Amino acid sequence: MIKNERQYRITKAQAARFARTLESLRERRESPAGVHPRIAKAQEDAVASQLADLEGELREYEELKAGVFQMEALDMVGRLAALLVKARIAQGLTQRELAERLGLKEQQIQKYEATDYASAKLSRINEIVNALVVGARQEPEPRGTHSRPG
Repeated sequence: MIKNERQYRITKAQAARFARTLESLRERRESPAGVHPRIAKAQEDAVASQLADLEGELREYEELKAGVFQMEALDMVGRLAALLVKARIAQGLTQRELAERLGLKEQQIQKYEATDYASAKLSRINEIVNALVVGARQEPEPRGTHSRPG
């Protein structure tokens, strides 16, 4: 994500370089110089993909500068504390188990949840989100669906 005008200028310059490179690769493909067609196509696809990513970032920044933004997205910040608690419960984790995943004391998680995470730094909230997401990916199957050995 482009966060300021300096990054915007740098990204714009990078996109221009990628566009020139892509054009050069396409011209070279029309008059092959000993490069296998598959390799030439792979190079072209890689540069085109990078260019598309940069152009997407540029468009997003330009739209934001023009005032295009869904303010409703900010509502999630207000719901974040409840989402974290719900995610913990949905994974079947106690406050103690979440604390252990994070290397914290259970009382710290209790405090965060009791105050709707008001005292938690953003970096800590990010750690908690990551611990919950990683934990969700590691769950082999929902509770109550284990089959008994025959």
